[in-house]
Amino acid sequence: MTHVSLKVNGREVSRDVEPRTLLVELLRRDLNLTGTHVGCDTSQCGCCVVHVDGVGTKSCTMLAVQADGKAITTIEGLAAVAEADGRAEDGLHPVQAAFRQHHGLQCGFCTPGMIMSAADLLSRNADPTEHEVREWLEGNLCRCTGYHNIVKAIMAAGATMRGAATPRAAE
Repeated sequence: MTHVSLKVNGREVSRDVEPRTLLVELLRRDLNLTGTHVGCDTSQCGCCVVHVDGVGTKSCTMLAVQADGKAITTIEGLAAVAEADGRAEDGLHPVQAAFRQHHGLQCGFCTPGMIMSAADLLSRNADPTEHEVREWLEGNLCRCTGYHNIVKAIMAAGATMRGAATPRAAE
């Protein structure tokens, strides 16, 4: 067993884990943060995206020991990030609120990973083009929506985050 200490959603956490334990397993099994999903076991689907020190990361590709000393934000903690920045809307991160408003989900299985990936994109570029959004989401699979409302939601969230009245026009 290896001891790891990390900050998850603003809370200090320490656990003894087997060296081969994936970060997604630590989050789901040991910390009961089940919003991070496991969809494919091959890092293809993006359902397991979390932020590691602010960067979107597929948690099924990272060992828990690699996260030692890092700050992890999961879908459960994303709204708190927006609260701290003064950007929360009805207790939600702007991306979560936009997904709700623009029907950016259907079955919801991919939604946490999509939202976490989108939040990472918008933290880097609050005014992406539709093409940039679609390109950014290439590592996230949705089997239900066809992506139209997901892209629409991300564009709207970007507009909200930069204080614009309307999203950038579709290309």
